[in-house]
Amino acid sequence: MTMDFTYDSQTLQWQEKLLAFMDERVYPAESVLHEQVVKAGDPWARPPIVDELKAEARARGLWNLFLPGEAHGAGLTNLQYAPLAEITGRSPHLAPEVLNCAAPDTGNMEVLAQFGTQAQQERWLTPLLEGTIRSAFCMTEPDVASSDATNIATRIEADGDEYVINGRKWFASGAMDPRAEIFIVMGKTDPGAERHRQQSQILVPRDTPGVNVLRGMHVYGYTDAAHGGHAEIEFRDVRVPAENLISGVGEGFAIAQARLGPGRVHHCMRLIGMAERALELMCRRAADRIAFGKPLAGQGVVQEWIAESRVRIEMARLLVLKTAWLMDTVGNKGAHTEIQAIKIATPSMAEWVIDKAVQAHGAAGVSQDFPLAALWAGARTLRLADGPDEVHRTSLARRELRKYQKPATATDA
Repeated sequence: MTMDFTYDSQTLQWQEKLLAFMDERVYPAESVLHEQVVKAGDPWARPPIVDELKAEARARGLWNLFLPGEAHGAGLTNLQYAPLAEITGRSPHLAPEVLNCAAPDTGNMEVLAQFGTQAQQERWLTPLLEGTIRSAFCMTEPDVASSDATNIATRIEADGDEYVINGRKWFASGAMDPRAEIFIVMGKTDPGAERHRQQSQILVPRDTPGVNVLRGMHVYGYTDAAHGGHAEIEFRDVRVPAENLISGVGEGFAIAQARLGPGRVHHCMRLIGMAERALELMCRRAADRIAFGKPLAGQGVVQEWIAESRVRIEMARLLVLKTAWLMDTVGNKGAHTEIQAIKIATPSMAEWVIDKAVQAHGAAGVSQDFPLAALWAGARTLRLADGPDEVHRTSLARRELRKYQKPATATDA
């Protein structure tokens, strides 16, 4: 099979439109976003600039680009969307949401589009696609090691024609956004079942009695409000109709795995955009800043940072594009090794590049006058989100070792 990552004419047209929107509207709005958040005095407030840009993005046709299938999205493949996700990663706290391409809504919409009933799609997917509401994903828990999703302790118990939910979640992505009207909650429906069949996912409207949003979680001191923030939530005797269960009893783990493949391509291509933005800022700073009688660009160590950054970015991009291509051609299962590989490699790459850009900026690099500190926090966080590096390394190593291990025989017992 010939590997071809060439951007087709449709992708190039989308890139042109998106780059123009970024230059004309998004980059100039970054300072406006910061000013409006400060003025509001509420870290979780929704700045007016976001809705202004959303209206314009939609008018330009830059909307729901992430979702394959023309029935719901732009009909782009993973390989076609990947370079567009990279562009939005250059302004990750603004661009993804104004294009209605921000997590966790993207993953939730994919789940509803793939696994939701017609009634669930009409009630929740349609307004999410329209951008009139937002959503949250509630999987991680404070009292168990959630890197192993089978540890999840939240209970989803059948009671007649309803399910009763009890448990506590934290870092529930998107839940601090006041427009997050629907939560997808993962919990155990059958603790006695096979290990990967104990969990289910269920739709819980935010205003359901017993849903208590306790606090917003900070990420390296940031609220991450532009992505809807992250919340600690208590579910106490929360009752929802049985028809709110997604796909079926015991399908929760499989649904979670299905949403992770495309999500990791999205995250990783945005990370490449973040690294590109950092490298651009580093080069501009190096060319303009004078230290010890010459520009920083003349310092050998800075030249090494710049060269190494370019090498690392290019390698990561090729790996992610290969992964996207494989997902399009042989499916997520066939791309499993590469999906894990990009999750290991890309956040670390971006973290390294952004760190060097911070260093080149000195004190300014950790200040609010440049986006570098927030970019670094985002990259570092993604070494934990969707599973920590160590889990993916262990799984990937086992997959490689299986190629060389001899089958067990009766004499091995």
